Amino acid sequence: MRNEVIILRYGELYLKGKNRGYFEKVLCKNILAAISEYTGAELYKTSGRYIIRGFDPEDKISIMQRVSKVFGLHSLSAAVEIPSTIDMIESEIASIRLSGTFKVDVNRADKNFIGKSIELAGHFGEIILNNNDNLKVKLNNPDHTVFVEIRENGLTYIYFDIMPAVGGMPVGTGGAGLLLLSGGIDSPVAGYELARRGMRLSALHFHSFPYTSASAKEKVLTLAKELSVYAGDFDVYIVSFTKIQEAIHKYCKSEYMITIMRRIMFRIAERLARKHHIQAIITGESLAQVASQTVESITSSNEVIDLLPVFRPLIGRDKEDIVTIARNIGTFDTSILPYEDCCTVFLPKHPLIKPDLEKVHIEESKFDYEALIDEALANIEIVNTRDID
Repeated sequence: MRNEVIILRYGELYLKGKNRGYFEKVLCKNILAAISEYTGAELYKTSGRYIIRGFDPEDKISIMQRVSKVFGLHSLSAAVEIPSTIDMIESEIASIRLSGTFKVDVNRADKNFIGKSIELAGHFGEIILNNNDNLKVKLNNPDHTVFVEIRENGLTYIYFDIMPAVGGMPVGTGGAGLLLLSGGIDSPVAGYELARRGMRLSALHFHSFPYTSASAKEKVLTLAKELSVYAGDFDVYIVSFTKIQEAIHKYCKSEYMITIMRRIMFRIAERLARKHHIQAIITGESLAQVASQTVESITSSNEVIDLLPVFRPLIGRDKEDIVTIARNIGTFDTSILPYEDCCTVFLPKHPLIKPDLEKVHIEESKFDYEALIDEALANIEIVNTRDID
């Protein structure tokens, strides 16, 4: 019996003690969701590893790329799985073809298997040398490392490479958060960072049609789809912000527009989150990056939140750090598409950097924002990322 398999290794979960079973159950569910589109692919757990078997060999690279984005996994390897008999292992080792330099790394987890790890490494290395010309042993930084894992389940895994995965905690183990998702660079990265810590996402997007285009809305849905590769499928709540912005523009001083707009967005976010049993609000704010992200502006936004925490995972990040993450996770190119969002509508020339809360209250009192919030919440459009092409 010889199988092509993929070995999956998890990271932080081993620290979870008595709760480890719960975290592993969620991780298993997320891996199964990631491989569900691949015919024949099945998942097994053995000795602190997950093993994917039964897939079409032509799908191997695609499966590895997909699974490497499942939070909670530390690394993975394409491997050959064979029974743990010395004859089977020697036969597989003898078929290896290499050039350059190499070493053999043996992990004898099955302590009943004959020999010690260092002795087996020497024995297998000798077999490889005898079957390959122009090959030398090099223990430090060789061109190739042949890994041989002799596991307690009676099976041995032989592989050559270890591919890093995203790490973190399984999505669904860290509560639920509502991401304020704009069309910019920052908010998808903020969602990624919280999903990486196990938070299950939903997203809230504000649009201002006809001041913003249908293309701007589609851009945000594309970002949500790209984020779902890591976070799993989630709902995107789309709220029309047009009437609210028109009212702010009509009744309030222009320099207060962004401040009041953000406060109303936060009110809507909290009401929506509480209705859907979501436990936190997530934003892509970074301290001092723009006028709405000073301490005073953030304090103003926080003031309208009654109960839920507001998570700002990028608060201390430089823009270059955020851009690097956006490029790595594949959202950057979509984020920089030149479609406007609602934050650019009626944009004042000189927005407040340090809003005074008493004056903000006076400006807000000039119109009935509560009625407008009720209307906006009554007409929400909901799109799940699984339905986005």
